[in-house]
Amino acid sequence: MNAAAIYNRTQAQTADPERIMLLLFEGALARIRRGAAELEQGQRGKAADALERASEIVLELRGSLDHDRAPEICEQLSALYVYVATRLTRAISSGDPAYAREAEETLAPIADAFGQAVAQVRAR
Repeated sequence: MNAAAIYNRTQAQTADPERIMLLLFEGALARIRRGAAELEQGQRGKAADALERASEIVLELRGSLDHDRAPEICEQLSALYVYVATRLTRAISSGDPAYAREAEETLAPIADAFGQAVAQVRAR
């Protein structure tokens, strides 16, 4: 295992829940962007791997929602996560990077809003 992988694993294992969520968002977005770029270059196999992993992360984010604590926002986020995962599946099956870009455009503002919320809570 290389040094970067060891560092990333250690960072994830020692992070607080908010940091883990941020890492998940960052990881999903990075894979979506990479997968879209690979589709644009005609590398469907590589793209599929990246986009499938991004979809797994998005569905993990969906599974982490606490519906008892905030049912309305969780319902909305759940629908958005399903939309993102569906767009990623369409990108894989069609080879059309536009679907991956739609997924990115949907997920990025959620990730940004979560990051801002964490920063505001920590600033208190």
